[in-house]
Amino acid sequence: MSRLSSVRLIPTLCGRPQACANITGSESFPDITGWVRFYQTNEGVIVYAEIGGLPLPGQPCHERIFGLHIHQGTDCDDNGDEPFPHAMSHYNPKDCEHPYHAGDLPSLFGNNGLAAAAFLTDRFFVDDVIGKVVIIHDHPDDFTTQPSGSSGTKIACGVIQRAAGFCG
Repeated sequence: MSRLSSVRLIPTLCGRPQACANITGSESFPDITGWVRFYQTNEGVIVYAEIGGLPLPGQPCHERIFGLHIHQGTDCDDNGDEPFPHAMSHYNPKDCEHPYHAGDLPSLFGNNGLAAAAFLTDRFFVDDVIGKVVIIHDHPDDFTTQPSGSSGTKIACGVIQRAAGFCG
């Protein structure tokens, strides 16, 4: 991709996304809210997330980094015993090893309970992930451990839906 092409991607974020997931926290983390937007471009999908209410660091000098994935499940029901038990495993239509699942995404970096991230991926098209769920985990993905990156407990979830307008 040329440098000029990457500069042209930024205005896409001002337009209407093709899909979005409204994020809500688990029973244990009810303050987590936010959204993840998906924009289809010729270069791939821009994923843009804004999340609030994330857990704060427990000790000085420990920043909070959270795993972010698309999972194969289709609902975010939370039964309390196990957060989001129907989220299933990472979205992985090509049956790849971790960290090459289509649903393996960059981590979120917490900043006083807030996080924002934008990135471009060619691992899926927006239409491929409609109906799947976005999951936030309480630990960063180590991009090594099989099958899921040792990213810990699911703390928030949102179902990816076709956007009728702006979401969030």
